[in-house]
Amino acid sequence: MRATWKPYEKHGRLTKQSDLPDSVYAFPATRKEPLTDARHVRNAVARFDQVTGVSDGERALAFANIKKAAAYYDVDLSESSWHDLGVHPQRNRKAAARKAVATRKRKTVVTRKRKTVGTRKKKGSRKSA
Repeated sequence: MRATWKPYEKHGRLTKQSDLPDSVYAFPATRKEPLTDARHVRNAVARFDQVTGVSDGERALAFANIKKAAAYYDVDLSESSWHDLGVHPQRNRKAAARKAVATRKRKTVVTRKRKTVGTRKKKGSRKSA
C-alpha cells in the first residue's frame, strides 16, 4: 500500500481541525488520527485498534501513513505490519462505558449504606461493673 501522508508545517495555531488537509491523517477518507507531530504519531499507534468503521484496506493505508510519518518525525516503530498493532476494534465501547457508569453508581450507593450502618450505636454493649 502506498502512503498518502505528507508533512504539514503551518506556522501558528490551528483554529479548527478542519484546517488540516486529508493528507495529514492516518485514515484520510474518514479524517481519523491526525499525524501532525511525533506525539500524534505515537498516539495513532497506541489507538490504532480503537478506530471503528474502517476496512482492512483503509487500515493498511493508515499503517503506511503512520510508518511514513514515524520516519519523518524520528519515532521508533517496532511493528512491521498493521496486524501487529491490533485488529480488534472496540465495537461495544459505548455499551461498556454505560455499564461501567452503572456499576460505579451501584458501588457508591452500597458504600454509603455501609458507612451509615456502621455509625449507629449498639444497645446493650456496655459491660456492667
